[in-house]
Amino acid sequence: MAVLKNVTTGEIIAANVVRANGILSRMVGFITRKKVRPDDGLWYDNCSAIHTIGMKERIDVVFLDKNQRVLRVERAIPRYRFAVTYGARAVVELGEATLQGRDLLAGDELALE
Repeated sequence: MAVLKNVTTGEIIAANVVRANGILSRMVGFITRKKVRPDDGLWYDNCSAIHTIGMKERIDVVFLDKNQRVLRVERAIPRYRFAVTYGARAVVELGEATLQGRDLLAGDELALE
């Protein structure tokens, strides 16, 4: 597991983030999890869209460009929804409320450490 950090501000966003590299982890994501804590996350490279079909709770999502800079932030996406951002090259799914009270802005650079 890695720490998701806002390189622009130095703030740690989530402490338990995993890069979803395998086909199974990319397909399943958080679907099998009964509870996704605010500190949990999945980072998907080469991705511009997510869905919450089959999920048990809402999630926060960050869409990144090719330089890992924030393009768009979606908070508390409900179950059975799709979210797409054209031009995104990576997506980070986070437990609901991870981004609550955080000023994650378009252009901020994120990194896994």
